[in-house]
Amino acid sequence: MTEKEPIGHSHVSSSVIDTGLCTGCGACVGLCPYLRIHRGSTVMLFDCDRDDGRCRRYCPRMETDWDNLQQALFDASEITPELGAFKGLYITRATDPEIRARAQHGGTVTALTCLALDEGLIDGWVVAMEDTPMQPRSTTAFSKADVLAAAGSKFANAPAVAEFNRVSTEGQGPLGVVATPCQAMALAKMWSHPADEDAARVARLKLTIGLFCGWTLDWRKLRELVLEAVKGENILSMDIPPSSHACMQVETDSGVIDIPIDQVNGCVRGCCDYCTDMTAEFADISIGSARSPEGWDVDRHWNQTIVRSRTGEQLMNLAKEKGILEFKDVPPENLAKLKSAAMGKKRNGQSNLRRLLGEDNALAS
Repeated sequence: MTEKEPIGHSHVSSSVIDTGLCTGCGACVGLCPYLRIHRGSTVMLFDCDRDDGRCRRYCPRMETDWDNLQQALFDASEITPELGAFKGLYITRATDPEIRARAQHGGTVTALTCLALDEGLIDGWVVAMEDTPMQPRSTTAFSKADVLAAAGSKFANAPAVAEFNRVSTEGQGPLGVVATPCQAMALAKMWSHPADEDAARVARLKLTIGLFCGWTLDWRKLRELVLEAVKGENILSMDIPPSSHACMQVETDSGVIDIPIDQVNGCVRGCCDYCTDMTAEFADISIGSARSPEGWDVDRHWNQTIVRSRTGEQLMNLAKEKGILEFKDVPPENLAKLKSAAMGKKRNGQSNLRRLLGEDNALAS
């Protein structure tokens, strides 16, 4: 008799956690008493001998039939190899000056989340909040004030799906999640194939807004790097401009400090080397910072926004109808450039996976 191949919890542990693939999305947390998030990482408290489990079912780093999952969620005729489901690309920003003042770039994410709350489409949004500098946590925003308090980019990981698992067991109203690509995939797997005991709570997920993401940073390394650079100055904001700038910009009371991107790259979490999704392909709407020939001084105040699903399209149409968002023409070269960048991310992630796991490993396909 041959030794039984691990297929449940132990497979997640050996194939994902032990290999460094775990993204800390939190999909397995709150479902199993043996798994917890500790200081940004998923940790296993005890061994488990279940043959199957929700941890494996929902994990974005376990084997996933990408094509079938996309077709379960989106119009198959609108799926592209580079960007996933695609209804349109827009350049947008919030019209509300309060939102623009608090936003990282154009405030599109904040404007759409507030709109969905105001219209009763969503009762609560899972968002990332920073109580401790550079150490975000996931929480649920139930009002515009809550959303504004969470506005702005977080460069370290917050386990959004763990918070969804928690809040979806409370109350009955519709929920939304602002998610990174790996988190959006976990939610898509959960929504399309929920375990019987999860079906009712997962059905409450009505909207996912995805964030363009090249990588996230280890908060410990990031904090050490930034605090050394600012030398006691009060930090007002942080941003990473286009690659041609080759830096992270930290705004302080005394001005802007540039940290060389090579130093920032040393803070990138290892799991991000294996990611193949730059634009959050499993979200209803995906949003990143804008790019245009006008340059970063203009672009930093705008977003580029991909609409993917019918639900996302309805929200965007409502935002336009109510004047919540301002739109401007998309430069004709933007779509091709975005497709090229997204495909480059796919190729790089797949190449790194094959090197880590071997050519024949199912997780590397």
